[in-house]
Amino acid sequence: MNSSSRRAALIYYIIEGATALAYATMFTTMTVYLVQTVMLDPLQLVLIGTVLEGSILLFEVPTGVVADTFSRRISVIIGTLISGVGFIVMGAVPVFWAILLGNLLWGFGYTFTSGATEAWLAGEVGEENVSKVYVRSGQIGRIFGLIGMPLSAILASIWLPLPILIGGAVIFCIGLFLLFAMPETAFTPRPRENSFRGSLKDMGTTLQAGLAVIRRRPILAALLVVELFIGAASEGFDRLGDAHLLQNFTFPLLGNLEPVAWFSILGVTGTLLGIGITALAHKRLVEAGKDPSRSARYLLVLTALSTVCVAIFAFAPGFGVAVTVLLIRGTLGSLIGPLYNSWLVQSTEPATRATVISLVGQSNALGQVAGGPGVGAIGKHFSMRAALAASALLSLPILYFYNRVAKHGSLNTAPTPAIEPAPVD
Repeated sequence: MNSSSRRAALIYYIIEGATALAYATMFTTMTVYLVQTVMLDPLQLVLIGTVLEGSILLFEVPTGVVADTFSRRISVIIGTLISGVGFIVMGAVPVFWAILLGNLLWGFGYTFTSGATEAWLAGEVGEENVSKVYVRSGQIGRIFGLIGMPLSAILASIWLPLPILIGGAVIFCIGLFLLFAMPETAFTPRPRENSFRGSLKDMGTTLQAGLAVIRRRPILAALLVVELFIGAASEGFDRLGDAHLLQNFTFPLLGNLEPVAWFSILGVTGTLLGIGITALAHKRLVEAGKDPSRSARYLLVLTALSTVCVAIFAFAPGFGVAVTVLLIRGTLGSLIGPLYNSWLVQSTEPATRATVISLVGQSNALGQVAGGPGVGAIGKHFSMRAALAASALLSLPILYFYNRVAKHGSLNTAPTPAIEPAPVD
């Protein structure tokens, strides 16, 4: 990489490291805060996720088109600042409506960064270097996450909302940092008329180009379906996993420490496992990211194992079994993430990359909005275990699509589905 590419990679590493620190600080004890301070039930826990993903569903494509039409750098900065404000609202006002508002702001801010960050990185460092940067940034993120997890437990022991407030402030400061430090040398905005109508026309043209790419490449259409089920399957687990531990298991005593300390211990252990496994698999991940068929084979195996872990976690007879499969699933996720991101970037064209990735993100959000409330209702009216089992079942269609790509190398032999443009608000 040249000096400009190295600088962009460094900025991306800073983004990933600081964001991982903030997220670990907030989310290690977030569920404890929501259950013990805000006192949410299983359905409410999922509904806040529905609001988050609903805002992503509404704004993912419009903000992705903005990134491709105007500036990916500005899009990332705006989104980071808005997300920071959302987290601060969640920590400052411990009532259900404020949690909903905070998630709405977080989701809206996320849509400005989703797709735009990946497209900015690919343009600045070159597509040939993306896999390497993704894998290394994942390692950096896990290292900084190690710092945030015990910090979260320490802050939560002082005051449960404190980790969320500090994490939100860190996210907001990242946005201020990027305002002065983030370069953008490889992006040329589309020529546009000097009018609002002309800008809307340009955005519509970019969106149509992104949809045309998906129509020409059936593998991208398949990824939309995959993301739909990934979203539906993940929502229940993400929202109810920690609550399942809190309500259905007895935590071993750790001297005078509160049970919240266990979430820090589990987070640190999982992160260390992720760092070790990713380091061992670094070369394989980078090479697999360049080959759709090989990527699909890896993703098929890893996702199948992850699904089995969720099913075992749902019906675990004791704390030991539950945390063991929880750690295994987290380790598998550390391999799935960079491999999937590399595969997605390699499947898109530079001019419409942010828009296409945003469409994929919108499909994930639709899955979470469609599947989340149902899983939450199962948790409220039956049990947490039944809700988590339902989440595992929703993962099964993902395995089918990965298997198709693994067998055929692509989906080019399959009929190309017609995809209608999503409404742009």
